[in-house]
Amino acid sequence: MSFDFNADDILEMAEQIERNGARFYREASLGVSDPQSKQFLTQLADMEDEHEQTYADLRRELKESEKAPTVFDPNDEAVLYLRAMADAQVFLEEEVVDFSSMKSILRKAIQAEKDSIAFYLGLKGIVPEALGRQRVDEIIQEEMGHIKLLSQELAAQG
Repeated sequence: MSFDFNADDILEMAEQIERNGARFYREASLGVSDPQSKQFLTQLADMEDEHEQTYADLRRELKESEKAPTVFDPNDEAVLYLRAMADAQVFLEEEVVDFSSMKSILRKAIQAEKDSIAFYLGLKGIVPEALGRQRVDEIIQEEMGHIKLLSQELAAQG
């Protein structure tokens, strides 16, 4: 089955990616002993929660044309496919991360944010303008902000 995704589909994936990110940062915060690092990671998890809420709000604001199904999908296979794609592409759980090392955590987080940008850039090409392509650009800008913050923290680690 082939799918063209609309803005609603993309925002649903963004919500899942943000949930995955929040879970990653919370798990990472349990592994570090430095209180400032714990606080930073907890703040990142909270930011991911806020971004998930932002994407949920954006979904509620979508026009009906931006939510229109692009294929006949009576069994909601597209939703399952989207969730699987979001889970597999960003914050992969099977990767080994040393949660006792802030540098390791930050490097993994930066890579995950880069992966998410690449993922969204690829999806942007299949979202027609009329179905909300500009929403994907908003998500990409959010992820670029994450990379900047994480890179600054990695540089501060020395």
